Amino acid sequence: MSGPQCFEHPPSLSTGAGAGIVEELAGLKTYTTGPSDSELAVVLIADVFGYEAPNLRKLADKVAAAGFLVVVPDFLYGDPVDLSKPNFDREAWRKLHSPDKGYEDAKPVIAALKAKGVRAIGAAGFCWGGKVLVKLASSNDIQAAVILHPGKITEDEIDAVKIPIAFLGAEIDHASPPEELKKFGEILSAKSEFESYVKIFPGVSHGWSVRYNLEDESAVKSAEEAHRDMLDWFLKHVK
Repeated sequence: MSGPQCFEHPPSLSTGAGAGIVEELAGLKTYTTGPSDSELAVVLIADVFGYEAPNLRKLADKVAAAGFLVVVPDFLYGDPVDLSKPNFDREAWRKLHSPDKGYEDAKPVIAALKAKGVRAIGAAGFCWGGKVLVKLASSNDIQAAVILHPGKITEDEIDAVKIPIAFLGAEIDHASPPEELKKFGEILSAKSEFESYVKIFPGVSHGWSVRYNLEDESAVKSAEEAHRDMLDWFLKHVK
């Protein structure tokens, strides 16, 4: 499901990070930010480190500033990867938190947003979240998807995609190397009924868009470029 890079550069999690609030949505603790009455929403699906990652919440606030209601559900149920735990069992964690389970949990979140009056929804998935999102993208439950440095995705999953989708990949990525993402782009480009594209960011590694060092000017610049690309995709397709 995921390789060693998926567990690199763990963030320092913070329950109070971000300008939004944590509330319950579809039975999940959810970081919520942006106008509560917006008819346009974006769901961010975290990587293995979960919804309390400060950079992820900062990104949620940035998307919310464009007028979207943004939600970051805790699809990991308070159990993100914690490499500081003695004898942390990665395989056991993977089995407990499968992308299939994340996908099933995402469907009631989408339904709850629509019940609030939201009429168009975009979603972005990071690493583990990208594997959840590619499954969502095979339905018409959301209007657009952005997948950033995903875990292992199959060509069959790409072939099932039905909505506008963008892949933002890293040049140095063992889970989804550039040549694989480019192949996905070829499969998607054959689908003329919706727009798609693949962009590879040079000199960065898996996880760069949310697990970057704030003191590293180059890393911040690359992450912010990915954030702009993601937001532009939502502004174009979620309306």
